[in-house]
Amino acid sequence: MMQESSTMSPPANMDPPASDAEVKPETLEEVKEEGPMFHCNLFDAEMVHKIGQEFLTGLASACVDNTTGGIFKSPASVALDVRREMVDYLVQRSETFVAESVVFEGDPIIEAPTDAFDIISDFIDDFAHSKRNFFSRVSGWILSDRREDRIDDFVQEMELNGFWLIGRRESVALTLLRNVDVKNTYHCSMKFRSEEELEHHLPSCSFRVVNCENEGCNAIFVAGHVDQHDSACPFKMLPCEQKCPDSIMRRDMDRHCITVCSMKLVNCPFYPVGCLSTVPQCYIADHRSENLQSHLVCILKLVHKEASLEALKKRTEVLMEEAPRGKLAAARDARALTFAIKDLEVKLGPLEEVKQSVGEETSTTNNAESCASMLADSPTTHDDIAASDESFAKDENDTEKQAGSLYTELNNIGMSPNRAEEGMEIPKSPKKHNVSGSGQ
Repeated sequence: MMQESSTMSPPANMDPPASDAEVKPETLEEVKEEGPMFHCNLFDAEMVHKIGQEFLTGLASACVDNTTGGIFKSPASVALDVRREMVDYLVQRSETFVAESVVFEGDPIIEAPTDAFDIISDFIDDFAHSKRNFFSRVSGWILSDRREDRIDDFVQEMELNGFWLIGRRESVALTLLRNVDVKNTYHCSMKFRSEEELEHHLPSCSFRVVNCENEGCNAIFVAGHVDQHDSACPFKMLPCEQKCPDSIMRRDMDRHCITVCSMKLVNCPFYPVGCLSTVPQCYIADHRSENLQSHLVCILKLVHKEASLEALKKRTEVLMEEAPRGKLAAARDARALTFAIKDLEVKLGPLEEVKQSVGEETSTTNNAESCASMLADSPTTHDDIAASDESFAKDENDTEKQAGSLYTELNNIGMSPNRAEEGMEIPKSPKKHNVSGSGQ
């Protein structure tokens, strides 16, 4: 009986033996991956704070639009319920954001934002728009200015009353940021199998909080923004933009360049007398020394206004030769150089005009001969001769009248005309010229 039962009972498993791949035991690493993971929870606190500030504006917009035109409701009376709805709406939208972005990917009509802040701002705007009542939808374009004022006033009221504290807003903002920041631009998404690995990662994480190293700056930001902050930090020491040897804080650079910088461009001290050069402030002494001759000419033009340029240049050479060594170059401005020139000119005497060159004398002689030739060649008429005679007669009468007046004045002061003739010359009447002509 025992034998019969044993032969009739089939084997428990008739399947073929499993392959080696199926019976391969799990490794220790695979077991660890299924266990608890350690997450790096660092994030960009500045961005989270910025999103939290947007929450308050969005809530105020939703409350104002929801109660516009209402008699028994005010924005404050619905703020609590609207806030609850707003948080639920934003969290739900952020959780489905990845799926929505996949669905609409490649759609040329819908252009979804890629920055996390822009994405969350769109969520807030969509919620505020959904809370508009019929009256606000119809009259929104009419009361737009009034609407903005009411929103700003309600934001200030909530901040003063501590209705939605910034800490709680930032907690919600961080949740949304982690859901929509798929590129890990504002938070760290790394995971580690042990706490030791996490501790080793934290000192090098790009989202760790650091302080600005520039003296006087108290800014706090994530390590990944060091270069961005450094490029705009007002306390960073920079070399002077005008290439002077000083290092200046960025915030003081403009004031330094236009006030005390040794390379600041200034007008020459002799600008009032005609030098139009602009030179760096530290090179003024070199400019005065190198351009002493031109500065002397500028001042001599004012002292001797009727002198020719050649005479002034000659005088300048004489002044530079006669002046004690360095006396003229030591003059710092036009006033000092003018006094130095006048002291030297007392010793040198009056300015002498430069004589004409041989070419100039020849030119003058040729001009005189040409004029004489033109007079000789021009025909003379009887009318010209008569007019000339009348002119000479008139000049003779005028001269005689002047002589008579002079003798009268001498008699009045008790001086005889004979005695006056000894000390002065009495004008004589001009001789009458004989003009020969064809008609005489």
